[in-house]
Amino acid sequence: MKQNVGTVDRVVRIVIALALGVLVLTGQVSGVLAIILGVAAVVLLATGVIGFCGLYTVLGISTCPRKAQ
Repeated sequence: MKQNVGTVDRVVRIVIALALGVLVLTGQVSGVLAIILGVAAVVLLATGVIGFCGLYTVLGISTCPRKAQ
């Protein structure tokens, strides 16, 4: 897997994932919304940590800076 998520994008994903996780874990949201936000938090955290987003690959997007050759 080639990284396609840049540093700023990764930080934003992790911060949003943590915020969503706090909402779910503290009971601020419940029911189906809590499940959806929990799954979204896990996906955002995973893609932020790994630096790869499958949807970006499908759409041909990359937020990684290009390396000079």
